[in-house]
Amino acid sequence: MKKFFTAAIVALSMMFGANNAQAQVQFGIKGGLNVTSMSLDKDKLLDTENQAGFFIGPTVKFTLPIVGLGIDASALYDQREAKAKIKGDGDEKDITSARLKTQAINIPINVRYGVGLGSVANVFFFAGPQFGFNVGDKNKSIFQDAAEWKLKSSNFSVNVGLGFTVLSHLQVSANYNIACGKTGDVTVSDAANTALQDVLGKNGKANAWQVGLAYYF
Repeated sequence: MKKFFTAAIVALSMMFGANNAQAQVQFGIKGGLNVTSMSLDKDKLLDTENQAGFFIGPTVKFTLPIVGLGIDASALYDQREAKAKIKGDGDEKDITSARLKTQAINIPINVRYGVGLGSVANVFFFAGPQFGFNVGDKNKSIFQDAAEWKLKSSNFSVNVGLGFTVLSHLQVSANYNIACGKTGDVTVSDAANTALQDVLGKNGKANAWQVGLAYYF
């Protein structure tokens, strides 16, 4: 993870340094909403429901001296939630439920390609890696203390999306954030609870649809 992050920063620095006289740099602020899709197991005994979250933080955009090509990078406080529930045998009644929450500083670095009317308006497509660092509670008891939700300290994901820019300042975007590894583990606290062992003890992944609004100064 650290090697990926270091390589990305070095690449950005070299690119910016090489094109300093021609590249356009804009700083701004970005915020938006997450809709988290949490996956925990392959069975239907444990269901997860999407929950809304949010992200906000500073952002910077590099417009490179190649028509339509650019890079953006941000440092975002990101909060995501999902609701997990265990269904009763043979019916739809819940035995119990729990909220799975993550709080992180996410650093997305996207390559973007735009087409349109120059500085007036354009549509752009983007993709790139995202590096996340957990800043919330790493361990939480769930399901009436029968299990524990353990988060990783860091994670790696990929963004793919599109957006629209007006007058070089206002930007609206939508993307899908794909986790490239487990976000955390759900483990049973009581080893004797074999019923829960069959359902839980799974790795968790938190993918998310994201809608963002940015303003560049």
